[in-house]
Amino acid sequence: QVQLVESGGGLVQAGGSLTLSCAASGFTFDDYVITWFRQAPGKEREGVLCRSFSGLNIYYLDSVKGRFTASKDNAKNTVYLQMNSLKSEDTAVYYCAAKRSCSAYAPSYDYWGQGTQVTVSS
Repeated sequence: QVQLVESGGGLVQAGGSLTLSCAASGFTFDDYVITWFRQAPGKEREGVLCRSFSGLNIYYLDSVKGRFTASKDNAKNTVYLQMNSLKSEDTAVYYCAAKRSCSAYAPSYDYWGQGTQVTVSS
């Protein structure tokens, strides 16, 4: 059974940090990239960044460059999203998704997690 399970969301003050986790199971993790998306209330889901096979962070939002980074622990089949200098506009439900290549196009993804809420208070 394919599963992507996000964790680590919560309430944080502006300027603070959070680390989200995306734990994968049920598929060959090494054959897929993980992209982080987010969806704020009343807005469409948007791609945040993809961690490529080569380990690069491919950013889809200029607003998170320099603040967000993704890393991967192969032994744990987990990708992390480190979020620093958080702003109120980062408030959203964050999702991880898997497919065989990086893309900001959400419908193209094969697998999705259930999402984790991140709330940044100003």
